[in-house]
Amino acid sequence: MMLVDSHCHLDYYNEEDGELDAVVARARAAGVATMVTIGTRISEFERVRGIAERYDNVYCTVGIHPHEAASEPEVDVADLVALTKHPKVIGIGETGLDFYYDHSPRDRQAEVFRTHIAAASECGLPLIVHSRGADAETAEMLQAGAGVQGLIHCFSTTRQLSDKAIEIGFLISLSGILTFKNAVELREIAQQIPIEHLLVETDAPYLAPVPHRGKRNEPAFVTHTADQLAALRGMAPANLAAATTANFFRLFAKARPAGPA
Repeated sequence: MMLVDSHCHLDYYNEEDGELDAVVARARAAGVATMVTIGTRISEFERVRGIAERYDNVYCTVGIHPHEAASEPEVDVADLVALTKHPKVIGIGETGLDFYYDHSPRDRQAEVFRTHIAAASECGLPLIVHSRGADAETAEMLQAGAGVQGLIHCFSTTRQLSDKAIEIGFLISLSGILTFKNAVELREIAQQIPIEHLLVETDAPYLAPVPHRGKRNEPAFVTHTADQLAALRGMAPANLAAATTANFFRLFAKARPAGPA
């Protein structure tokens, strides 16, 4: 059984003391054959890309998280598109709107989000979207996105956003939140999402799933989220893994399955 962790932050692990090597090795041993380490700051993109270059089963994306929209250097569409020319860069983001924390002004978040949407449209790569407290605004901006494809990462919000995202062809990526005791509504939504629109992720080192909740998350733990999703949908775990992996490589067509360990 092989899985993909479609969203993690490997740059949060220490490279100097072997921690990152150990995290990647444990993921592979757990059957997580491919990982995507996500760009959140353009100022730190070189490190993210360097991690993807270091491992044959790791890819990366380029983008500015909405929390960082006001503090990061300004980039235009051409800047982002130029950085996607690297063979290991397979998507644009993490980008979007976070009106829950409001770490950056909302108008600045929207401006940066539009730039990322336009870049994804121009280069044809998937858009990785963060949305919290901004369902209607996120849906409206994606609807105007000129056929851009992508995913809603770490989905934990309302059916309003999942339905609109699916309507425009986006995928829904589920994290360890799915296993949390209070995530009743999310589990109900997860049962109804068409299988061809589903992905799984960790968002590591955050949001460790049960039974590791409260510990530092890592890509190997995506197996717990996948098992929970399979149980909710009455599927064999191997079939759920096969479906979400196929969905990933269909969306991220620039990525290639890793060879055997």
